[in-house]
Amino acid sequence: MSAVPASRCRSVNDRPVAPGGAYVLYWMIASRRTTANFALQRAVEWCRELALPLLVFEALRVAYPWASDRLHGFVLQGMSDNARRLARRGVTCFPYAEGTPSAGRGLLAALAAKAAVVVTDDYPAFFLPRMIAAAGSALPQRLEAVDANGLVPVQAAGRSFPTAYAFRRFLQSELPRHLGELPEDDPLGDAPVAGAMIPSAVTTRWPLAAEKLLAAGPEALGRLPIDHDTGRVAVIGGTTAAESTLRGFVAGRLPRYAAQRRAVEPDVSSHLSPYLHFGHIGAHQVWREVVEHEGWSIEDLAASARGARRGWWGTSEATEAFLDQLVTWRELGFNTQAFLPDCESLASLPRWAQATLRAHAADPREQLYTLDEFAAARTHDPLWNAAQTQLAREGRIHNYLRMLWGKKILEWSASPAEALAVMIELNNRFALDGRDPNSVSGIFWTLGRYDRPWFPERPVFGTVRTMSSTNTARKMDVKPYLAAYGREG
Repeated sequence: MSAVPASRCRSVNDRPVAPGGAYVLYWMIASRRTTANFALQRAVEWCRELALPLLVFEALRVAYPWASDRLHGFVLQGMSDNARRLARRGVTCFPYAEGTPSAGRGLLAALAAKAAVVVTDDYPAFFLPRMIAAAGSALPQRLEAVDANGLVPVQAAGRSFPTAYAFRRFLQSELPRHLGELPEDDPLGDAPVAGAMIPSAVTTRWPLAAEKLLAAGPEALGRLPIDHDTGRVAVIGGTTAAESTLRGFVAGRLPRYAAQRRAVEPDVSSHLSPYLHFGHIGAHQVWREVVEHEGWSIEDLAASARGARRGWWGTSEATEAFLDQLVTWRELGFNTQAFLPDCESLASLPRWAQATLRAHAADPREQLYTLDEFAAARTHDPLWNAAQTQLAREGRIHNYLRMLWGKKILEWSASPAEALAVMIELNNRFALDGRDPNSVSGIFWTLGRYDRPWFPERPVFGTVRTMSSTNTARKMDVKPYLAAYGREG
């Protein structure tokens, strides 16, 4: 019997396990880690059931949308980390990085030709659902997709939720039954899994990524046909760095998380978002580290909280505030990607938001800026410019200012459609966690998703909630932020 919950596993095709297969193939595409990973755990189960070795295949294309030194370098560092960890355990890893567009075409099929079964990650966003479906149609053997995205399986909801409150009510009812179904910290377990032999014909045509490329140095990245203007940032990719960041957050910043979330100094953010986005760490591991640090047990859960943000977890105020972000808001983004059709279009907004934005689409704008002006932080607003400068420089924006950033793009664009295009382009080009379901949620929240109408009605926004730099400066001390990221700073 599988220890991976059936609610997290789905057969992408109706093909059987291939008789005579030489290994089990784990095609690592979203949960790019060797820890607390249901998909890797499921692949290991197949190895033990079939008495076959394991081959872990992790690849990186060059032609994915917004490919850049910034994103490529972060992923490559994670691939290097995974390769080292698997090598120490005697598991064969095939890290592959394209040098030219489509150079990796046919590689999955070539590896699968010798596989008894293929396991991959189930992920509801970006181009991954189409890629998984195409592979399921093409592969001759069973392809399983395993959901390791969050504490509750994405498909458990069965529908999309319009607000965080509604989704929180669902979570508070559904989550307790899943807290006893956690992934193993070490999916490879105590019993060793043999490493597979990669067919020589495969590695001759598709060589393993070289150490210099996996190190993501400027020379190696410079040879690739990707965006070199969006450069590397100081954040290091990979599970080792993710775990270090998590430990530092729990031990140092978490106790102040609720009280000082809006503060620039001290910065109490977790800084885990890029690692969660690229799968270098999983929500289960973060959750477990946080609640174990607090000495929490499942008996601390409130019997009923009816969607309230406070009081259900039975933890300190700081931990409850963080868990609402990690679980409620993050998993709401995955829910939207999975169940709301065309969720990255204006047509997916609530009807009231669509109607009010449409009614005010022709309103005069006090300021209008082009995409290039936004990208270069050349607006009249020093605080907005500072937020965009941080995004371009560091791949992130302070959590509270991220909301102001989006609201002002709506105010200073010729139409809601143009504003959405600008937000998506800037976020996905510069942010390390761009393209993530949670990142998409933040963009669409600025346009009214998950929110309600706000009165009185205002120009451009209608009844969509507004934000101003002046009010933001009243709620948080922006002087250190302007000093760090403003033009004078």
